[in-house]
Amino acid sequence: MRRTIATVLAAATVLSLSVAADAKPRLSPEAKLAKMLDGRVAGKPQDCIFLPSIRGSRIIDKTAIVYDAGHTLWVNRPRNGAESLDDDDIMVTNLHGGGASLCSVDIVQLHDQSSHFYSGFVGLGEFVPYKKVALRD
Repeated sequence: MRRTIATVLAAATVLSLSVAADAKPRLSPEAKLAKMLDGRVAGKPQDCIFLPSIRGSRIIDKTAIVYDAGHTLWVNRPRNGAESLDDDDIMVTNLHGGGASLCSVDIVQLHDQSSHFYSGFVGLGEFVPYKKVALRD
């Protein structure tokens, strides 16, 4: 019986060591954003972006919201509430600027993905466009 327990403990130790060795170091939010923007150059900040051109969005924890418009990634670092940003949350946007644009006057409510309870809000800031740099020979 002791031999079986020792064998099981040894196997568990080996498995835990191999999992720990394979685990990737977790990137900081700023590092995640930098990796996403790698090879892109920032343009002039804008107050609004055209919503129909947006293909998707991604929250970078406690840092920013990135809106994907294909060739352009629009980065919004909220004026307030950035500490509420959680990449597991669902964004519900209240448009105050009117029309088909998302603007820096708009508010984004955050809701927990599993419970759907309200978890915070952010007041959007300016949208900074990041475009890929054309390589020249």
